[in-house]
Amino acid sequence: MQQFELNKYFAKKTFWKLFGGEIRIFDESKSRLLFFVKQKAFKLKEDITVYADESKTTELLKIQARSVIDFSSCYDVVDASSNSKVGALRRKGFRSILKDEWEILNASDQVIGSVIEDSMLKALLRRFLTNLIPQTFNISVNNQPAGILKQTFNPFVPQYNIDFTEDRSRALDRRLGIAAVILLQIIEGRQN
Repeated sequence: MQQFELNKYFAKKTFWKLFGGEIRIFDESKSRLLFFVKQKAFKLKEDITVYADESKTTELLKIQARSVIDFSSCYDVVDASSNSKVGALRRKGFRSILKDEWEILNASDQVIGSVIEDSMLKALLRRFLTNLIPQTFNISVNNQPAGILKQTFNPFVPQYNIDFTEDRSRALDRRLGIAAVILLQIIEGRQN
């Protein structure tokens, strides 16, 4: 799928949606919509569908929580066209209290990488003083840098610049990378 072939993306979450938020992920120039998520409101267990556009006719991915409680939950990432599991993302429960950390798992649930917030000091400042300090997440696969997610400074609309160019060997399945961005905007966005 062409959407997953790029190295740079731009993600934007809709602000002030009363009944569920929306996430749009564009190409680097912000001119072409590649992914669309309409989050269901009042859901106890996350079940996220990623579509190719706002018409929601073409499903690309499904992100499904394994449990109701998301403290250290694991989210399976499934390719919608083949209905096959691509891998999973697991939040590091207690470790994520002070600084957000996620594990990237392959289709066999083996840990292959991580998504980690940039610094403990900045994370603490964000949590206890102000959410005006943009977040940065470093992605690694097989102990090698695979990408970076940088939140742009906008206190009203959560936005991320996504860059996978360091991952020249494409060790990170871009479907897992896109799912990580979506989960960060939905799950981590709740605590800010």
